[in-house]
This record gives sequence, structure tokens and C-alpha cells, in this order.
Amino acid sequence: MTMPTPARGTVRQRLSAVRDDTQVTAWAIAAGGGDEDAADRFVRATHGDVRRFVAHLTADHSGADDLTQETYLRALVSLPRFAGRSCARTWLLSIARRVVVDRYRYDAVRPRLSGGDWLDLAERRLPDGAPGFEEGVALLDLLSTLEHGRREAFVLTQIIGLPYADVAAMTGCPIGTVRSRVARARDDIGAMLRAAEQGPEEVMPAAS
Repeated sequence: MTMPTPARGTVRQRLSAVRDDTQVTAWAIAAGGGDEDAADRFVRATHGDVRRFVAHLTADHSGADDLTQETYLRALVSLPRFAGRSCARTWLLSIARRVVVDRYRYDAVRPRLSGGDWLDLAERRLPDGAPGFEEGVALLDLLSTLEHGRREAFVLTQIIGLPYADVAAMTGCPIGTVRSRVARARDDIGAMLRAAEQGPEEVMPAAS
């Protein structure tokens, strides 16, 4: 049986991602040794991924900047101990995940703030008509309804682009569990999109 040949574009994308991760890891190691320029490059190269991850994982657009800042505060302190045994991007997102977990624990023991939800805060924070704003809010809205494990697996693999094996190691789950969570998240999102397209009148059950 002849195996299908991967699309050339897909192969190039994977090679590019590997080269990028190698460079990011090299910057992290150099930064751990005191290279300030490497530390700046490391932060610039990974900042977008960290912010997207924490925003999607928490469905809290307004709090993403604080969580991102806390992630880098912890990471920069820990960089001298980073030995490069794993990709620096994966290592950094593991720290971001712990920051999010700590925030959940903190929120669980303090009274909830009154006033609008995360969507209201996001709408007040960003200007109307900002490029991609409505699409971004819609995606956050969909992701916020997913079960936590499914949302985390979906964000890490489908939005951040981490390999399934890396996500399995990061979350302490078998790779099969990660794949299952991603598949179920896709099913959940697809069902919500179909329901939204149909509208309330079309999904009403027929009168008996």
C-alpha cells in the first residue's frame, strides 16, 4: 500500500516551525546565561503565543495581559535553570498554564467582582471596528463554553500549534486523551456553529 505524500506546503511549514523552535530555545538558553539581547528576542518571539493561550484558556480577554506578564516574570526568573531538554516554547506555555491554574485557585477563594462578564470587559477594552475584533470575540465566546480540558487541548494544538505529544507531556495526559479532547472540542464548536446558523425558529421541535 502506497502511503500518501505530505503536501509540500505542509512539510515546509513543519520545517519552518522546527527551525523557529530551535532558535527560540537557543535564545532561552542564552538568556538564562545573562544575555539581555537574547532575553528580549525570546520574549518578542513568544509573547503572541502566550497571550493567545491564556486569553483562550481563561476566556478572559481583559485579564490576558496580566496573566501574560506574570508568566514572563516567572519564566525569566527560571531561565537560568532551563537546560533545553524540551522546546522553550513548550516550557514557557507550561508556566503559563500554571499561572492560569493559580489564578483559578485565587478566584475560587475570593468574592466574584460585580458588573459585566468577560465579553463586556473585552468590548470596553478594545475600540469598535478594530480589525478582527468581532471574529476574535466570537471565537472567545465559543471557547468559553467548552469544558476546560477540551478548551485547553484545542487551544494548545489548534491555535498555538503545539504537537500533540508536547501537549500530552505538558498536561500529564496520554496523547490519546489529548486527541480525543480536541476531537470533542471540534464537535462541540461545530454543533454550536450549526445551531447559530439555523437560528431559534429552525431548531424548535415540531408540535406534536
